[in-house]
Amino acid sequence: MKNSFLSFLFIIVFSKSFFAQDSIKQHSLNWVDSYDIALKISKKEKKPILIYFKGSDWCEPCKVLDTELFASERFKELSDKSLVLLEVDIPRQLDLLSVDKMSENYYLKSRFKIKSFPTILIVDHKGNVLAEKKGYILTEYYFPFFEQEIRKYKS
Repeated sequence: MKNSFLSFLFIIVFSKSFFAQDSIKQHSLNWVDSYDIALKISKKEKKPILIYFKGSDWCEPCKVLDTELFASERFKELSDKSLVLLEVDIPRQLDLLSVDKMSENYYLKSRFKIKSFPTILIVDHKGNVLAEKKGYILTEYYFPFFEQEIRKYKS
């Protein structure tokens, strides 16, 4: 009896996690390679830049954002249409990025005075900060923030 109950419980838990995985699919986002490229695209396409400061190998809230927000179809559709994306990773394991990329990322961290992770900035094509979100909040609360900043940018 006990074994059948445990087997049943295992199947329920496993099937829920399996189906939950299905609802969050990895979507390939169009992250640009550098800040300078992001500025040029922003100016040309008249879109704000979303700069995402993260610590890929140590920041647990960043990992949650990566899987729950940035991997969602809703974010992919919004970003493809209305944002230029720039990811600024500050890993503790220094060999995860090239020396040049690490140098640029540390420069951007200093330039924008980033003290906590994750931090999301919305900037214009000149690099002026328009809005900022620090730390992790529930995923659904990011969308009104993004949509409001996109509307303000276009007006």
